[in-house]
Amino acid sequence: MQRVVYSCPYTFIARSSRLLMTESVQAGPVQATIEQKLNESMKPQYLKVINESYKHAVPKGSETHFNIIVVSEKFESMPLLQRHRLINSILEHELQTGVHALSIQARTVVQWKESGGKIQATPPCNFKK
Repeated sequence: MQRVVYSCPYTFIARSSRLLMTESVQAGPVQATIEQKLNESMKPQYLKVINESYKHAVPKGSETHFNIIVVSEKFESMPLLQRHRLINSILEHELQTGVHALSIQARTVVQWKESGGKIQATPPCNFKK
């Protein structure tokens, strides 16, 4: 499988059953660090890091909430909880210094193919004003 690393240049906004795409700004320093660490540690076949801070009650331009989709052969024979723990350990410094939440979709190559590359949307924040 060809290795694809994708830095999301778009913000996805769900409106009822439609999905709208709007261009967003370039990846910030926290997002870039997350991408770099996961690329180096996981050697993923596919990686997508989406800054979803705009969905939450944080200042504009924040880098506090991320949706991470990572497909790696390293996940073979690894339970889901262990996959999440691995990602959290790789990003331990970021989680201690400002990243508030990670939504992690950690899949094997086979699981990714079976899903058709579908990315699950994350819910909006209930506290956003």
